[in-house]
Amino acid sequence: MSPITPPLAGKLDGLHSSAIRDLLKLTARAEVVSLAGGLPDAALMPRERMAAAADAALSHHGCLQYTESPGWGPLREVLAQRESEGLGRSVGLAEVFVTHGSQQALALLAEVLLDPGALVVVEDPAYVGALQAFRAAGARIVGVPLDAEGMRTEALMTLLAEGERPAVVHTVSNFHNPGGVTMSPRRRAELARLAEEYGFWVIEDDPYGELWFDNPAPAPVASRAHNVIRLSSASKILSPSLRVGWMVAPEPVCRAVELLKQGADLCGSALTQQIAAELLADTEWLTGHIDQVRGVYGARAKALTHATRSRFGDRVRCSDAAGGMFVWVDFLDGTDTDRLLPQALAAGVAYVPGSAFAVDGGYRSAMRMCFTTADAPTLELAIDRLAHALG
Repeated sequence: MSPITPPLAGKLDGLHSSAIRDLLKLTARAEVVSLAGGLPDAALMPRERMAAAADAALSHHGCLQYTESPGWGPLREVLAQRESEGLGRSVGLAEVFVTHGSQQALALLAEVLLDPGALVVVEDPAYVGALQAFRAAGARIVGVPLDAEGMRTEALMTLLAEGERPAVVHTVSNFHNPGGVTMSPRRRAELARLAEEYGFWVIEDDPYGELWFDNPAPAPVASRAHNVIRLSSASKILSPSLRVGWMVAPEPVCRAVELLKQGADLCGSALTQQIAAELLADTEWLTGHIDQVRGVYGARAKALTHATRSRFGDRVRCSDAAGGMFVWVDFLDGTDTDRLLPQALAAGVAYVPGSAFAVDGGYRSAMRMCFTTADAPTLELAIDRLAHALG
C-alpha cells in the first residue's frame, strides 16, 4: 500500500514565488550586470562602525539572550525619538514595534488587519512584497494607478464612490518601488482625509525616505492622520543583514502584532537590535554616513537615467530618480520586456520586467532598473548591452 501524502494548506494555491527572487538566481554570473535586485551597495555599508557596535554589544551577556517581543527597549526609545522628529508629534514607546525587517511587519499586519476576502487597495504597479503578504492573508486586491505625483487619489475616490470599502490602503509614498515616484503633499493630505472619512487603515511603507538626493521627501502621511501605520527599516541606510525594521502604529495594533509575532519567532535578535540602536543613536555619525550614501546613489541615478534617455530617446519614458533605488522605464514602442529578458541576459544585462509588479496583468512594455550597486561606467555599459539586445 502506497503511503498517503498529507496535503498542504489550500491558501497556498494562489501564491507564487517572487519573480525578482527567482531572477536573482539567473544573474549570479559575474559577467552579467544586474539592474534587477533591489540591493543597497555593500561597499557603502559601515562595516568598521558596525564591528565596533558589535564589540560593544558583546561586552555584556544581554545581547546573547532573548529580548522582548516588541523589540529591545533602548532601540525602541531611539526609534521613538527619531519618529517623533520625523512626524512632528510625540511618538510614545507603546506605538513603536521592532520587526525582523519591515517585510515581517507587512506580513503580520496583513494577518492582524485583514479577514479573508477583505479589500486591500495598492498602487499599481505594486511592491511585490506587499502583494505576497496580502495574497497570503486571502485579501482581495485592487490596484490604483501611479503618475508623477504618486498614487492617483482621485482613482481611490472613484472606488469609494462606487461603494468599495477597503480595510487597508498600502502606499510606498517615497521614491516608490518600483515606480520611482514620490507622492505629492496634496495627495498625502487627500489620502489622510479619505482614511479618516471612510475608516480604513493606511500602511505607509517607507524604507527609502532618507535616501533623497536633492530635496527631502514631504512630511509622511502618518503625520496627518491617526489611522496610518508607518513602516521603516535600517536595511537601506545601514545593512539588510541586521534585519531591523519597525512600525509606528496605535497601541492596539502593536499589541495585536505582538500576539502574532510571539507565535512566529518569539522575538528578534537582541544582538543586531543593540548594534542598530547604537548606530541610529549616534546622530552626528549617522548624518554623515547617510549623506555619503545619498551622494553616491544620486550620481548613479543621474548616470542611469541619462544613459537610458540618451540611448533610447523618444522610444522610452523614464522616471526621474529624485531618491531611493529605482528607475521605471516604459517602452512607448510596445517592446515586450518579458520576451526581451532572455536576450538581455545573453547580452550580459538583467532587469525586472514590469509584469512582475502588476496587480492583475499588464506593464509588459515596462521594466524596473536598480542603480545602487554599479558605478556610472558600469551602468552605461548595462544600457549599451540592453540596446544591443533590442537590436
